[in-house]
Amino acid sequence: MQHQEFFFEYIKYKLFGQYWLPKDCKAITLLVHGMGEHSSRYTDYVIPELLKEHIRVITYDNFGHGKSSGKRGHCSSYDDLMKVIDIVRIKANKITSDVPVFLYGHSMGGNLVINYIIRNNPKITGAILTSPFLRLSFEPPVWKMIMGKIFQKIAPSVTLPSGLDVQAISRVTKEVEKYKNDPLVHDKISPNFSLPIIKAGEWAITMVSQLRIPILLMHGTADQITSYTTSKEFAMKTDLVDFVSFDDGYHELHNDLEKEKFISIITTWIHERV
Repeated sequence: MQHQEFFFEYIKYKLFGQYWLPKDCKAITLLVHGMGEHSSRYTDYVIPELLKEHIRVITYDNFGHGKSSGKRGHCSSYDDLMKVIDIVRIKANKITSDVPVFLYGHSMGGNLVINYIIRNNPKITGAILTSPFLRLSFEPPVWKMIMGKIFQKIAPSVTLPSGLDVQAISRVTKEVEKYKNDPLVHDKISPNFSLPIIKAGEWAITMVSQLRIPILLMHGTADQITSYTTSKEFAMKTDLVDFVSFDDGYHELHNDLEKEKFISIITTWIHERV
């Protein structure tokens, strides 16, 4: 099996990517990570399980995340987030032109993937959204939103703690500790990153009728970070979304108590479409 790391330039940024090419593969998945984390967090479980099922994987670290350059937790615009997905998707097509392409987005990555699909209608076979950031599971304080909008105008790159409750990512203590001790994980976010993502989540909810690509959407009912009810409502608006709920599941289903069931659903869904 070939594992290749690479860097690519976009505007002033140098972004990190990597891919795995096992033999006899039937599909490739482009994985987009969540806020504050990085692509290599998926090398412990998700990526190896996809590779076992003969599914190639390509992924990258977003602006200000992981091994990519840029101020931690900041990006220049939402449009740039869309363009980087397109760059990596084109690379996926080049290195594996013989197999179907799937997108896979977790949390913030789910927000980016669904917006990318609706806005661009790319030639892919399907997409997987896990705990997507369509809305938060709680209402941010009004004062915080007002201050964020002010800072977006006068100091858009200023970063503040995201306020993420690390205990809410998983019911598995070991996974929480791994997250806390990962030197590439951060809790910073700028208004120019957070506010456009919130706006894009709301936009995607209203534009579900424009969806043309099948989606597998999975969410835990006890997610305290992104809204389970919003994901369920989104899925009910179209026959193109297969919705799977996990009773009492936390935010990172791939690191939670039912991760084996979680990955089995993903691989089965991909194989059915290949």
